[in-house]
Amino acid sequence: MNYRLTLQYDGTDFSGWQAQEGRRTVQGELARALSLLEGAEVSVHGAGRTDAGVHAEAQVASARLGREWETGRLAAALNGNLARDLRVLSAEAVPEDFHARFDAKGKTYCYRVFNESFISPFWSRYALHESRPLDAGRMREAARLFLGEHDWTAFSAAQSDVKTRVRNITALEVNEHVTARGRGRLVEIHASAEGFLRYMVRSIAGTLLAAGRGEVDDELIRRAVETGERPHAVVTAPAHGLTLVEVHY
Repeated sequence: MNYRLTLQYDGTDFSGWQAQEGRRTVQGELARALSLLEGAEVSVHGAGRTDAGVHAEAQVASARLGREWETGRLAAALNGNLARDLRVLSAEAVPEDFHARFDAKGKTYCYRVFNESFISPFWSRYALHESRPLDAGRMREAARLFLGEHDWTAFSAAQSDVKTRVRNITALEVNEHVTARGRGRLVEIHASAEGFLRYMVRSIAGTLLAAGRGEVDDELIRRAVETGERPHAVVTAPAHGLTLVEVHY
């Protein structure tokens, strides 16, 4: 039987999604728990490879099991064998040809920034602390420059094993509100695309933050998108502010 699993995890203490020898990873922990239930080695496929420190609210994985499970019992059994920073929200039986990665049509990420003179302990693991003022309106204007299909060489890892760096960003929104949890201003950057390159969302977030601080203008950003040359003022935002929000099928 083929099963689709929807997961949440706090990425702080994981070395990313992908299994690595001698390191604690989300894929490795999930495969371990599934193998315990199956009594044999189980392969797990994820919708995407989140980096070390990146979180997920609804990551999707698929795995084939020889035993047929009632889906609620499968989720409960897995959670009973996983640490608290990794939870299975739901399990469902899916067609044999379903694949979490290859069937995904797109993803949505959120980069969160706690914009106060202090960092709330309730957000320190899940949002970047930025004590300098951020102009959210300016960030929204800059976000429009990223929409559409472009070559994202300037906004991705220099070494990346991909055939093309062209991706289509379908939505990029900047929102702000005062969060009751932490009692401070939270700026959120939501990005949706058919696919992302490694460090792409974090690089775009770093650019929007630089725009919000008045360090880059529209012309510099436009030139970076067109030429692949990143402005010197732009740095890749830290991993802990990034969360995979949803995988679209």
